[in-house]
Amino acid sequence: MASGAALVTGCVLPASPPRANHVHSRTRGCRSLRFHHTRRLFGCAPARGHLKLARAEGSSCPFIFPLRVVVGAIILMFVSQNSGYPAMDGTNDGSPSSKLHTRLRLWEFPDCYILEPIDGLADLFLSVSRANGTMNLVEALPPCGSSTPKVQTVYGVIGVLKLAVGSFFLVITDRDCVGSYLGHAIFKVTGLKVLPCNNALNTTSAEQKKMESEFSELLDAAERTIGLHFSYDINLTLSAQRLHDLGDEYKSLPLWRQAEPRFLWNSYLLEPLIENKLNQYLLPVIQGSFQNMHAEVGSEKLNVTLIARRCTRRIGTRMWRRGADAEGYAANFVETEQIMQSKGFTASYVQVRGSMPFMWEQIVDLTYKPSFDIVRQEDAPRVLERHFHDLQKKYGAVLAVDLVNTGGGEGRLRERYAKSIEPILSEDVRYVHFDFHRVCGHIHFERLSQLYEQIKDYLKQHRYFLINDKGEKIEEQTGTVRTNCIDCLDRTNVTQSMIGRKILESQLQRIGVLGVDGTISNHPAFDTNYKVLWANHGDAISIQYSGTPALKGDFVRYGKRTTQGIVNDLWNALARYYLNNFVDGTKQDAMDLLQGHYTTSVSRDMAVPRKGGLLENYASFRLAFALIMGALMFMMMSLRHARDDVRHFFLSLLWAGLCIGITHFVRANGRTFTNRPRFHQSHH
Repeated sequence: MASGAALVTGCVLPASPPRANHVHSRTRGCRSLRFHHTRRLFGCAPARGHLKLARAEGSSCPFIFPLRVVVGAIILMFVSQNSGYPAMDGTNDGSPSSKLHTRLRLWEFPDCYILEPIDGLADLFLSVSRANGTMNLVEALPPCGSSTPKVQTVYGVIGVLKLAVGSFFLVITDRDCVGSYLGHAIFKVTGLKVLPCNNALNTTSAEQKKMESEFSELLDAAERTIGLHFSYDINLTLSAQRLHDLGDEYKSLPLWRQAEPRFLWNSYLLEPLIENKLNQYLLPVIQGSFQNMHAEVGSEKLNVTLIARRCTRRIGTRMWRRGADAEGYAANFVETEQIMQSKGFTASYVQVRGSMPFMWEQIVDLTYKPSFDIVRQEDAPRVLERHFHDLQKKYGAVLAVDLVNTGGGEGRLRERYAKSIEPILSEDVRYVHFDFHRVCGHIHFERLSQLYEQIKDYLKQHRYFLINDKGEKIEEQTGTVRTNCIDCLDRTNVTQSMIGRKILESQLQRIGVLGVDGTISNHPAFDTNYKVLWANHGDAISIQYSGTPALKGDFVRYGKRTTQGIVNDLWNALARYYLNNFVDGTKQDAMDLLQGHYTTSVSRDMAVPRKGGLLENYASFRLAFALIMGALMFMMMSLRHARDDVRHFFLSLLWAGLCIGITHFVRANGRTFTNRPRFHQSHH
């Protein structure tokens, strides 16, 4: 391979344990398939792209599986993991009883769901009542009866969501292997399914039924959740440095107990499984991004990984979650870790992004750029201090890089930020303001070098994490950079990619892959793929928060602004306007529901959350828009006949007045006509 060649890779799936050929399925009336390492499938025959399982003796129900599912299961059994780098401590390598189930066969019977382990780790099945969601372990499948149960393979349980009239199981129906983290396979969730356990619905009140119908749209949104990643073997919520520093006793705990609560996306959903002590089903999941690439620089091979971990404390959408709450948790707070592996060395650098950490908001009102409102200004220093105190406990020293504009509404926020942080500034808490738009404009992003000159001494002082091939720590990261703009998306991602590049060059120089003055830009193929890595990273974070890819992505991707990139930014900006005003309220409700910020209990008598007054209950932008278009149409029709009959002229004036009146009314009550969250309000 030529110097600098690079490629983005996936991973090789881990092999199943040797016990995989003894999945004993003691059934009454029907027996499940047993896989054997003899490369034969006993009792199976191909049938139009499926495998049809032979009936067990005395059974009346054959089962048909898609051929790709069975072939995939066989591949998982026989292919060994091959990451190219030794696995790091901090993994879940205990006995089979402590390992997580990697594949389960889901049986959908009329009165229950059965989750049958097909990875050889257990003989007991998990039975879930379809009436009320109660769970218990059983030794056998129930009788098939007259109907054939629906069967499919799932790859883990996300958790259980308890609502007013029952429970809803979230299971992973599809996954993609997107790379490896310190030698262990990482998967992205590409298919989610909600299993309703509410057959008792007909026994509930009409009010509860109405409330469930309100939640049905949110459950649909839950199935479309993006950016979920997990591993069966390693704690993905912790950085490489924190994993390395864990004690042996802590490493022996189940993965869900090792997890960092801030980044455990399904923490609330796992609670019912924890209560039932179903440790082998407790799969920790993060939301964020996982990007991985292999490359060659000269004669040396290296692996670069980018991981984004989204904090769940103040999770939400772009316009409905701004600033920080009273506890100091910031919106769109994301930890980004860049990992480099080469020549037996492993290096890591962690930086974070997050909304300006005091209470402020920007509520949508149909205008393109709603005004910024600072909430409870007198509490800003206290909230900000709590936020930075928490960062110091987790990361050490903190350098806050503020990229917002000096003037306008952003300028008022900047002034509040600078004034509130001033009392806590020290050697370990620093603040740098860099007006990104004034210095770089919309095309001259290379001027970020001016910012680097201001922060390079801090970066060199607090270093990065580095271990050798023996696992011995050579360097330790003792501080982080916290970057923000308004959304913490576009300007932030450009800036973080610059910092990540400088750190990576320093690491490669340290281990001898690059010369003393060597740069990534000297290796064009590697440089190109590294830019793509960061661009994809930024797009993933942006889509989760705003609904669109990051703006200014062409500079991150190609190193310069392009005409196509500017056109894409315009389109994405318009898309953000639409999503923020007419979609994100429902999306915010779904996020709050999944995180337990708004809960409905089976035993709790709750009414459907309602909007305030008459206007709030019946306001509809679609109806208003239809009335305006109708008035315009009738006005044009009247004007066409105005020459023949003066009455049509006055009619056209009437329609024009109606059109203007409705438009003015909608603008004056813009917040009422947007799609707003209904179930959970911010702590502001």
